[in-house]
Amino acid sequence: MKQTRIDASGRLALPVYATKELGGRPLEIVSHSSGHLLFAASASSVQMAGRLGEVALVDLLSFLNMFRKTGVLCLELQGGRKELFFKTGEIVFVASTFADEHLCEILHEQGKLDRDGLQKARQLAGSQTQIGKCLVEKKIITAKDLWLATRYQVEVCVYNLFSITEGSFYYETREAEEEQAVRLSSSTQNLIMEGLRRIDERTLYMRQVRSLEAIPVPTEKNPGTLSEQEQSLLEIIGLGRLNVKSVLRRSAMVELEGLKILHQLVGKGLIRMEEAPVFDVGGDIGDIIKIFNGVLTLLYQRVVEVNPRIMDEYRNFLRTFPSPISYVFRDVSLREDGSLDGGRILANLAGLEEQDKKKLLVEALSELVYMACHAARRDLGSAASAELLQRVQEIPRRVKEILEKKND
Repeated sequence: MKQTRIDASGRLALPVYATKELGGRPLEIVSHSSGHLLFAASASSVQMAGRLGEVALVDLLSFLNMFRKTGVLCLELQGGRKELFFKTGEIVFVASTFADEHLCEILHEQGKLDRDGLQKARQLAGSQTQIGKCLVEKKIITAKDLWLATRYQVEVCVYNLFSITEGSFYYETREAEEEQAVRLSSSTQNLIMEGLRRIDERTLYMRQVRSLEAIPVPTEKNPGTLSEQEQSLLEIIGLGRLNVKSVLRRSAMVELEGLKILHQLVGKGLIRMEEAPVFDVGGDIGDIIKIFNGVLTLLYQRVVEVNPRIMDEYRNFLRTFPSPISYVFRDVSLREDGSLDGGRILANLAGLEEQDKKKLLVEALSELVYMACHAARRDLGSAASAELLQRVQEIPRRVKEILEKKND
């Protein structure tokens, strides 16, 4: 969360994503003390706001369930945002900006969309509800497939919340649209109990699995008799050096179940876990990433001197982009120098034609650099940031040479 100060004239500098979301609407002070300041739009229906930590997520969910609230709990988390819609205390819908919780990704994991179908679905405009309808209308999936995937999506979004310890939240009286509401297989109270149980189990499994980025590697030990799931996962691992996250996605298993099987395979000595390799991306894609990373690093190093929390703001940038740009930054981490993990970006672009990869990559990185420049002007001032922004203006020419190179 970005830190800021009120200057001597009473002015408050807001981060670009907050300014964009408020859209110039008039605000009024709702509450203040020596330790907090809460603003809200005059027509806002926000009833409660705060930070996760002292207020546990479980307590929030239990409160809304116990008092049969109807509204939406909005959670601002590192790497993404979620909205949990309640109707008389029960969760009926969840919206998420986390790429692996997108409806298309769920359908892909369940085997209802192949890789080509997934790429086509990503290009469809509109909300996830509209995408689902479009897929049904085009007979890519059935109405039953959509219903089951949507219900599963809501439950996964909720379960993934229980490992979250930091972030902010607010609750407002806004109902889910009728077509969005889903009848879940479990009540909200049961979801809470199941979520807590899963956290305990996941902690146990991760002691041996270590990381979702780790590489499971087969050993030479004779596997003997294995369950169908163990055999299936072992065959996927044998296809190549895939990280845990990729193995689980290819298996279409729920993450917790997949981690359990990996835990068992490690325990039987059939696989060992290796750290994920760090490598540079080559070719034109690598050159494009190097150009943008050079500018991102320069901007970060200068801005962090006056704004130590700029890294948090950069992470917020990454989660605000719409599809298909959001898929370029899926699971992408920022290094300590403000640059991006090129290897993960390359993996996200898999399946696209080479020229399409480059164009989408340039579009995504240009948007990120634009937002980083906005932050630089705000934190450094126009004069101090002028030299930095001059460097940014060199990017289009250098990138254009790469994009047109194959056409010469």
